[in-house]
Amino acid sequence: MSKKETLLDLLLSDPQEFVSGEEISRRLSVSRTAVWKQINKLREAGYEFEAVPHKGYRIVSKPERIDALLLVKTLKTKTIGQNLKVLDSTVSTQEEARELAEAGAPEGTLVIAEEQTGGKGRMGRKWFSPKGKGISMSMVLRPKQPMHYMPQLTLLTGVAVCRAVRRVTGVMAGMKWPNDLLVDGRKISGILLESATEDEYVRYCIAGIGISANQDHEDYPEELKPIATSLKIEKGEKIDRIQLIAAIWEEFEALYALYQQEGFAPIASLWEALSVTLGKTVNVTIASGPVTGKAEKLDPSGALLVVTEDGRRVPVFSGDVELGR
Repeated sequence: MSKKETLLDLLLSDPQEFVSGEEISRRLSVSRTAVWKQINKLREAGYEFEAVPHKGYRIVSKPERIDALLLVKTLKTKTIGQNLKVLDSTVSTQEEARELAEAGAPEGTLVIAEEQTGGKGRMGRKWFSPKGKGISMSMVLRPKQPMHYMPQLTLLTGVAVCRAVRRVTGVMAGMKWPNDLLVDGRKISGILLESATEDEYVRYCIAGIGISANQDHEDYPEELKPIATSLKIEKGEKIDRIQLIAAIWEEFEALYALYQQEGFAPIASLWEALSVTLGKTVNVTIASGPVTGKAEKLDPSGALLVVTEDGRRVPVFSGDVELGR
């Protein structure tokens, strides 16, 4: 057993009682300086301590981690998560999953991280993910389909996340086209699908999902507070991240099978039922310039059909949608 684990055992054996530095030093056969260094390492890992002179240390709170073994037991999927990598910290789960995909990892390979130091959303934006509170994960997909169908998989992923959030937490999130989950206009989740192609066909794609699960108001920088929220804030209590992760991939696997059997139409219907975009006036900039109109429905490709004031139906394939009334 490592010294860090032994120190934790000492401090967790009776959480209400203080353990003196002298006692820790004696039990671990290390110096008082080494004890202090180990305490600081645990602090960096998310543990909080009360330290009282002449009494010692006791743990006030410990980080809630995503336990890989518990997640494997909780998942009811056939392929997703059979290959699982849970990281304490990484630059980006997308990059981790991409490396695995390039090395031949099978469909369903899943990467989850407690912290991303360089997580990103659409259009290169940074994704805010403080350690141990959110959900940051990426999954390898190997769909046998042309590149131009990829927007459909983005919408499918959004439906899976939205259905799981509603089922597990009761928070009534809705879909903003193409890839955001909102609660009362504030973002709780973003989805990013990135593909590697060959001859216009997809070699593999990486489905990335970021969810603000257990962030508190004070966790957000000032510029995000008006536009972002978390499931904990909305529900008023902590979210079981493992249960939510398992539910998302169960929903995804079922929807993906449906998509492969029946095509995009049933997925489009599910997305439209969860949408907070349809029926609203939207502003979006496309290649030919800005478009303003009412979001009507999805077209068969997954594009958003916007009806302008002069009656034109403009398909929007990508871009940032601003919602009006």
